[in-house]
Amino acid sequence: MSNHSITPVAVNMEEPLNAFPQCHANILSQLQVLGELPALAAAGARARTIAAESLALFEHAVINHHAEEESELFPAVLRSARPGEEHDLVQVLVSRLTSEHRVIEALWKRVEPAISATAKGKDAGVDSAVVAELVHTYNAHARLEETQFLPLAETILGRNDNHMAALGMSLHARHVTIPPGRI
Repeated sequence: MSNHSITPVAVNMEEPLNAFPQCHANILSQLQVLGELPALAAAGARARTIAAESLALFEHAVINHHAEEESELFPAVLRSARPGEEHDLVQVLVSRLTSEHRVIEALWKRVEPAISATAKGKDAGVDSAVVAELVHTYNAHARLEETQFLPLAETILGRNDNHMAALGMSLHARHVTIPPGRI
């Protein structure tokens, strides 16, 4: 509740005209607060949009991306890695990246209820520390994948065109949508 509520003005019977300026002061004070409303409403609308987009991101992209890496990419690279040091390095990276997927998903689960409520316009108190940790963790995860794992995967799978083609076909098959009644 605002501290700027309209308070009744006591009317001095001997100076009744003095009540009008005091009333005006109360009205003007509340109208000044009202002037803040458009910016606050816009911020609320932006919060709802970001929350809804974040829900869709995790539901449709992040979770599927992790599943795709774990079911297609990681096994393909492990199968194609040379025995010994190369395979061991791939295994270490795959274990670490998979573990990071679980951490990211657990952080998301911690904030998802509040983000869902925010998307619906409810005041949910999204935990900024958990959101910051989620963003930081995902940034570090993506950086590791892009700087270490994916270049290594490209080297390993690139040695055999069939291995790269098999991964491409497998990923393509996961993304093809078959219309109902076509099977």
